[in-house]
Amino acid sequence: MEHHRVTAGEPESYTLNADGVRLAVRVTPRAGRDRLDGVIIGAGGRAALRIRLAARAVDGAANAALITFLAEALSLRKVDVEIVSGETARSKIVQLRGAGEPIRVRLASWIAATATKPSKG
Repeated sequence: MEHHRVTAGEPESYTLNADGVRLAVRVTPRAGRDRLDGVIIGAGGRAALRIRLAARAVDGAANAALITFLAEALSLRKVDVEIVSGETARSKIVQLRGAGEPIRVRLASWIAATATKPSKG
């Protein structure tokens, strides 16, 4: 699967829905540390957040780490972050429950802040 970083005018990795925000992510387990590594476009033209996690993809550890990482980064309760598809895959859809617009604003700010920082291993 080919990826490239998103630039202005390309699709977003999230959409507002009745329950909050639905987010596409591409997870890389066994990274040096937990971090957001930008937004990528997959071969199908869909945008996703590229997230690197220190946890291994064993016994749900990476999924639990993803939920904790997103909850902390976006000021949500862990119970409000749910993997709705892709539990055993690197590409996942995550539902962020709550008031959609405030979550969208926090998410957009987090993505923008990451895009201005140089990427480290």
